Amino acid sequence: MSSIHLATLPNGLRVVHKNTGGTKIVHCGFIIDIGSRDETLPTQGIAHFWEHMAFKGTKKRKAFHILNRLDSKGGELNAFTTKEKISFYASILDSHFEKALELLTDITFDSVFPENQIEKEKNVILEEMAMYRDSPDDALQDEFDSLIFQDHSLGYNILGTQQSVKTFNRTHFTDFLANNLNTEKIIFSSVGNIPFEKVLKLAQKYLSDIPRMTNGYTRNLFKNDKVDHKVMKKEISQSLCAIGRTSYSISDERRLPFFLLTNILGGPAMNSRLNLSLRERKGFVYSIEANYSPFIDTGIFSIQFGTENNNLKKSIDTIYKELKYFREKKLSTKQIQDAREQLKGQLAIAEENNTGFMLMMGKSLLDLGKIEPLDDIFHQIDNIDASDLLALANEMFEEDTLSTLIFSPK
Repeated sequence: MSSIHLATLPNGLRVVHKNTGGTKIVHCGFIIDIGSRDETLPTQGIAHFWEHMAFKGTKKRKAFHILNRLDSKGGELNAFTTKEKISFYASILDSHFEKALELLTDITFDSVFPENQIEKEKNVILEEMAMYRDSPDDALQDEFDSLIFQDHSLGYNILGTQQSVKTFNRTHFTDFLANNLNTEKIIFSSVGNIPFEKVLKLAQKYLSDIPRMTNGYTRNLFKNDKVDHKVMKKEISQSLCAIGRTSYSISDERRLPFFLLTNILGGPAMNSRLNLSLRERKGFVYSIEANYSPFIDTGIFSIQFGTENNNLKKSIDTIYKELKYFREKKLSTKQIQDAREQLKGQLAIAEENNTGFMLMMGKSLLDLGKIEPLDDIFHQIDNIDASDLLALANEMFEEDTLSTLIFSPK
């Protein structure tokens, strides 16, 4: 962690950099503590629409010049929106790092939201919505979020609704930024074979003139847990199912143990309990996974799979049987040790991805105020024992606390 450096500019913007050798590529970007949960009911989708509009014109560039600036140098410019974060980021040869920093600063802070481009982009986003509707797996996740976080902005679809997207104009974007941008909640993060002194000098050159921005906005915290069960008819050939509930926040001390438990249950490895039970032994599913996503105030745990309609009940019964196993049986010393090593290996591999690590540094600073060294995380994992996981399973895996959403073929 000695290669990670952090500085705070006078306007509150923070700069974090990891100096890594063996590469000619630098990965950098802004991670902003704004997401779809910060929208209101009439402005659903405005955060994601801003992500699109950042590429459509600034005070000194038109859309083509934005797209061509890094592409012409062999670089990549990208962005994403989640429920709690927006990021604009790039990967490019380190010799062009300054170009990337200057362009990212321009699109993040100086977008002008041309009305003619807004109207064009509405159609693009409506097509994006149609694409997701045609992808049942993606639609299942969105609908399950709505089921779990009823009447709260965490349940909003990140793309918004057709009705809301069609209403947006330039004022919606300027108002949203004025109400939400806070320079103390924006991180510029970079990873590459560049000295931190150079990164900081260029950051000061391009970021110091950005005025300090603050606002009185505070997020509406989620409090109202409900259990619900819903069946929706769809034009699909398989039944799709999501089972889950709310879970632990990102600052909860149970977060890492629950990641471990979720990983054993249905993580990405082929030896997960659910994969072995439903695919390898019974052949009910092609794939099944369990996921846990923490937010600042809550989290969501879910199991998702698809199966032939006549295998749906048998699949659900098998899942509940596996959950009961974790509630009633303390894992053996070998099972715990193998699970720890598996998770540590997955985390170490993930850290090798420099783009992912760059984004993780920014998100971790915003959510936790620190970047945890991998060795510290490994130490925490090694201290998780079977009793911890048994207690978590009894708290999180009780059948009567789990909601279900089923997409059933018409």
